Amino acid sequence: MTRRLWPAAALVTALLLTWQVAVTVAGTRPQVLPSPLRVVEQGWAFRAELWTNTLPTIQVTLIGFTVSMALAWAAAVAVDFSPWLRRALTPLLVASQTLPVVAIAPLLIIWFGFGLLPKVLVIALVTFFPVAVGLIEGFAETDRAATALLRSMGASRWQRFRYVRLPGALPSFFTALRIAITYAVTGAIFAEYVGARAGLGIFMQLQKNQFRTDLVLAAVGVTAVLSVTLFALTFLLQRLVTPWYVADHDGGGAR
Repeated sequence: MTRRLWPAAALVTALLLTWQVAVTVAGTRPQVLPSPLRVVEQGWAFRAELWTNTLPTIQVTLIGFTVSMALAWAAAVAVDFSPWLRRALTPLLVASQTLPVVAIAPLLIIWFGFGLLPKVLVIALVTFFPVAVGLIEGFAETDRAATALLRSMGASRWQRFRYVRLPGALPSFFTALRIAITYAVTGAIFAEYVGARAGLGIFMQLQKNQFRTDLVLAAVGVTAVLSVTLFALTFLLQRLVTPWYVADHDGGGAR
């Protein structure tokens, strides 16, 4: 795993060095573009305030994403059991992605205030679609021969779903999960940016209004660390839930 991360670490280091040298040589004002060293220095100086605002973002991200996962699983299972629901819900799922979050989020704040609900709705809006579609496609692509074998043995629809379709859909689910979890963090911060009492989004807005570009970028760095951490945890979860799939594909991933 460590060996696989070296190329990304080397690229990030090269980009940060280039950024540091370019800002130093050009003498760019920190209000316009601070150097990476200044971002780290000021981020550490304001670490208590950053941490105080990171906790609400983590909380709303996890709550919103949990709600979104529950809704996506319920919708995908219902669609898999009912062809009529597939025809009815699929266009609505696609249409939900055409809604501009930039316009919807302020309306949610107006309708539901600055509490938890509008942020949960924004996160669900941006993460529900990839997970639901990943599950629906995963259910549809399961082994037809195994399904036919169970049917010939008299297995019920639920038993075929439990023993064939559900395990077969899990790889697609985890792929969708990795996409959605990064959207969840972004959605939470955007919802806070539009209206909140605390969180990284409101912290960025306050610092932007004071021309503290260094602290805005420090908050962006915390956001990136949070997203990467949640992204990495999905691999750990997949190892625990689908060890047979990970064992079969570890060799291919090492190429």
